[in-house]
Amino acid sequence: MSGTADHTRRSGRPPRGEPILDRAFKVLGAFARTGESLPLKTLASRAGLPKSTTSRIAAQLIGVGALERLENGEFVVGLQMLEIASLAPRGHGLRAAALPFMQDLHRVTRQHVLLAVRDGHEAVLVERLSAHDAVAVKYRVGGRLPLDTTGIGIALLAHATERVREDVLAKAAAPARVRQLMAMTRSEGVCAAAVPNPVDAGPATMSTVAAPILGRGGEALGAVSLVGPDEAGTQMASRIALRTASLAISRALGTAVAGSGKGPGQPPGRGPATA
Repeated sequence: MSGTADHTRRSGRPPRGEPILDRAFKVLGAFARTGESLPLKTLASRAGLPKSTTSRIAAQLIGVGALERLENGEFVVGLQMLEIASLAPRGHGLRAAALPFMQDLHRVTRQHVLLAVRDGHEAVLVERLSAHDAVAVKYRVGGRLPLDTTGIGIALLAHATERVREDVLAKAAAPARVRQLMAMTRSEGVCAAAVPNPVDAGPATMSTVAAPILGRGGEALGAVSLVGPDEAGTQMASRIALRTASLAISRALGTAVAGSGKGPGQPPGRGPATA
């Protein structure tokens, strides 16, 4: 390791000249679960910053509503973050178009119905509908999912740029299997697989069926998936339902932006997101 890295670890100081925004997002990124509250010590540890720096930044974030402080002194994410996040075009516009179809799937299956978009080499979950008695799943709204080990991630990866696909495959534990599922997605419009359950409670494997939501140019605007117990007997019905829902969402997005001159869910002046 370099001398700089050793000095940073010994002193506990952030890298010299690190922008305040970078440090602020480290503090905000320390929260891992919905509704989680953190004491200053834990907040600083997760952010990788000294307590004094964390305290100063947290105070500034409280001032703008990005954080709130509870009576016991612990910190929680502020409502201002929810207000800002709700304006994200790739998440909010897609969610509004997809939600009616997701609700139909949820009523029929009583399992988890997920909606995600791709952000670089990961997927970001923008909506999840779950029944109270559904098998527990790991991922939360706003959380990040791998592209190579989740059905919804593979559905997005199948329509990513070649560079993104190769980057992800280079690090994948089972690249041949990922390629096979991507080929299924492109040829059938849906992929289905049994995957390990990341949650200790429940079955060892889960069934995931996912379909990309494509724009007019064939780009993936997002993906929708159904996650439940590994029951092969229901998989064909799930494939048909997911494929139908994804096509309906694509049509709904196309109708919403007809004549707008830009792709569905994209801010002005930008093409389809392929970050």
